[in-house]
Amino acid sequence: MKLVKKLGVTALLLSSVLLTACGNGGNSASSDSDPNTVTLWVQYSEESAEGQVMSQSIKDFNEKNGKGYTAKVEYIPRSGSGGGYEDKVNAALTTNTLPDVLTLDGPNTAAYAKSGILAPIDDYVTNKDDLLQSIIDEGTYDGKLYSLGYSESGVGIFYNKKMLKEAGVDLSTLPTVEKPWTYDQYNQLFKTLTDYYKKPAIDVGFDDHSEWLMYAFTPFVWSSGGDVVNADGTKSSGTFDNAGSVEAFTFIQGLIKNEYSTITPEKNGFQTGVYPLKMTGSWTMQELDSQYKDIEYGVLPLPMSPKTKKLVSPTGSWAYGMSATTKKKEAAGALIDFLGSDQEVYDMSVGNSVLPSRKSTSERLSSEVSEQMKVLLEQNAASGHARPVLVKYPQISRIVQNTVTEATYVDQNSDIQALLKQKAQEIDPLLP
Repeated sequence: MKLVKKLGVTALLLSSVLLTACGNGGNSASSDSDPNTVTLWVQYSEESAEGQVMSQSIKDFNEKNGKGYTAKVEYIPRSGSGGGYEDKVNAALTTNTLPDVLTLDGPNTAAYAKSGILAPIDDYVTNKDDLLQSIIDEGTYDGKLYSLGYSESGVGIFYNKKMLKEAGVDLSTLPTVEKPWTYDQYNQLFKTLTDYYKKPAIDVGFDDHSEWLMYAFTPFVWSSGGDVVNADGTKSSGTFDNAGSVEAFTFIQGLIKNEYSTITPEKNGFQTGVYPLKMTGSWTMQELDSQYKDIEYGVLPLPMSPKTKKLVSPTGSWAYGMSATTKKKEAAGALIDFLGSDQEVYDMSVGNSVLPSRKSTSERLSSEVSEQMKVLLEQNAASGHARPVLVKYPQISRIVQNTVTEATYVDQNSDIQALLKQKAQEIDPLLP
């Protein structure tokens, strides 16, 4: 399942019903009154790569947990607009019929926890020292762990080797994680390719008006020394509109201003050889390797600020959480711990072409994965940065998404400083 679908539109889920529903009473959605039987809801289909891994994982848990626990999984695929799974969760919130364990988009952990929807899971998760720091950061609210990410994610610049060679680019000079490129250096590459092919050089997903715009573009803000909110999460003004953020959004806007990218890319343009470059993640590798085998591609690290020379990459994906309404905490906790264990993380990483959430799994995979995946593994280890842990994250994310979109309207928003100041003022009232 593609990350754009995994990240999706979550604001609708959390902006209204979720923030007021669900106390600590009520019943879970488990259809079995047996205290040893727990129900898990997941946001993908059983036929998907994730679903196939999960089916085996549930069988293994039921056979190997050693405590007589039985898990049942309900597959509830999300629609492209974030419906389906979110609709089901919303309905369960109003009737106190959440499952014992559910999946959630990791950055929404604080909102779920603050609303009393999740129970802390510190007492149930073992080997926490092996978890990536980004996973701990993402799943922690008010000093307690409320969700356990079962995979990590990362974004790179995918390139078509043949198209770059045809344009006269020496592939041996391209950036690496050890020697990344600045915005200026990437702009030179974009110009070379745009001039040669007489069309945009890179698809960065400007047409995907979802969490992608927050997830994929905030690393430029962080690299430049900006941020969405200040260090203690109490104010956006003075941070989201500081000089670093202005530099980052000037680079983002320049992709359209200089015609290096487009807000209306052709579908699967990179996969079919229309664009020589694409900003995307590991999920595209699975697609390329299975459906577009004629495309010989490589992966480059993300651009970084020429001022700070700091490489930053995005992290975070979906996670497991325990419903605060479950009466089966021991069994639910055992299931979460099992699904977040090294072997299960390994199986999900291999089966779904995603980055692992555990250090040991990353080390194990480093000698097994392709050169393309290795770039993302190395970049994640060197520069991964979690999205901010904010109670009203969904609403704030939507504002950042809109900022990226509006920055691409070059004529209407030529003054980046003014745009960011306006957006920072929209975020301020959402902070404590």
